[in-house]
Parts: sequence; C-alpha cells; structure tokens
Amino acid sequence: MMIASTANRRVKEVAALTKKARYRNEEGVFVVEGPRMFSEIPKDRLVHVYATEMFLRENEALGLTDGGGILDTVSEEVLRAMSDTQTPQGVLAVVKQSRHTLAELLDGPKPALLLFLETVQDPGNLGTILRAGEGAGVTGVVTDGHTVDPYSPKVVRSTMGSVFRVPFCRTDDFAAALADARKGGIRLVAAHLRGSVEYDTQDYTGPVGFLIGNEAAGLSAEAAEAADVRIRIPMLGRVESLNAAVAASVLMYEAARQRRRAAVR
Repeated sequence: MMIASTANRRVKEVAALTKKARYRNEEGVFVVEGPRMFSEIPKDRLVHVYATEMFLRENEALGLTDGGGILDTVSEEVLRAMSDTQTPQGVLAVVKQSRHTLAELLDGPKPALLLFLETVQDPGNLGTILRAGEGAGVTGVVTDGHTVDPYSPKVVRSTMGSVFRVPFCRTDDFAAALADARKGGIRLVAAHLRGSVEYDTQDYTGPVGFLIGNEAAGLSAEAAEAADVRIRIPMLGRVESLNAAVAASVLMYEAARQRRRAAVR
C-alpha cells in the first residue's frame, strides 16, 4: 500500500531526520537520498527504504522488494516532503550511523593518519574532506562539537559514499582529544598561516594527525599551541590561503605520497 499523505507518522519522522541533527543523533540513524548513494549503503546498516512506484519499475535490477518489511512505496509528493532536495531521485533510505570513539581511532590501522577538524562549518568542505580522506588512506577523522554534522544531508551527498567507509568521531572536548592523541604517539601537525615550516619539508610516514581549522578564522590559539609543529602551504600570486577542504587534501596526499615512497624502499 502506497503512503500518499505527508501527515503520515513515518513521513514526519523521516523529515525530522533530514532537518535536525539532534534527532538524527538521538535515533542513531541518518537519511541517504538517490540511487547513486543508495547503491553504496552497507546492507547491514540499512533500516528502511522509501521509493516511488516509477523508481521501482525503472530499477528492477536493484532487487528492491518488501522482504523484511523495510520497503514502503510513496508518492512523489511524500518523497519531496521527506527529502532535502527539491527534485528527489525516487529513492530515500534511513541508515544506521556508524559510531566510533577516539580510542578506537587511535587504536586503528598503523601508522595512523588522522584529521582533527575544528569548527569546519561548510557541509561541502566536510564532505570533500571525507571523500579525499578515503582516497588518501586516512585512518580516522575527529571533529569538534562546532563542526557541521557529518550526517547532515549535504555532507552525506558530498562524500559520494565515503561517509560509509571513513571512521570518524565527534568530541565536545577538542583540547582533551588532542592531548590524548599526543599521549598515544600521534605527532600533531597544524595547518597555520603563520606556520614556521613549509608542509613538504616534514616527515609524515609515522603516526600523524593534521589539524584543520575554521574556513574563516582558522585554528583557535589553543588548538594551534597543542600541535608539535605548525606548517604552512606556500602561496603564489595574491592568494592568502586555501579553503579547509583543499588544504586538508594537500596535506593528506603529501602524507600518502611519502608513505608510498617509503613502502617501496
């Protein structure tokens, strides 16, 4: 039976998950939209699927059925009411969040390649960082309490699936997280406009954590002071700085380059 009313309880719940970070975190789930992202969802994390009749007819190869009671057919109007986009692509899913602790990230694959993000507020930047991080082999991402929710719809879309595969955690005590990382043997490297050395003069083959700050203000003085070294990315022309995602990508891929070279020696 098709859900055709936007007043339906489930429809309201999904709309709330789309709009409210607190509700997503309380429920431990988030919303994924569109066939491309739907195909990336790990099967063991899929909670519920909402799809239009047209989408189901045109995508029989996906094998979507009502087996297990996790599929509801919805009208186009209902899908729009649940969606974060004005033109939804026929399918929307509710997915379990993957929750990690800082201890788990510090005890992850060795040598660690971590990112510590302080007050990164642009969803596109965070999504790009997660996507580039997967490509560079990042072992974990730590965000402070003021960074945009990694499970917000715009971040999820920007990751192109990496949100399912890159381990990350959120901390309300960023200073304590940095201190714990240092105790765990992580060398903290802060991207800073007044860095004392250029980024490509440092050795990133050992356990390292890059600190990336807010798009406009950069890192707080407290976070910058917690680092073992402050590095800068040289600029030509009249450019003063790179945005958070580009700066993080430059550093992650320099670390990846160094590690590839060290592995073949």
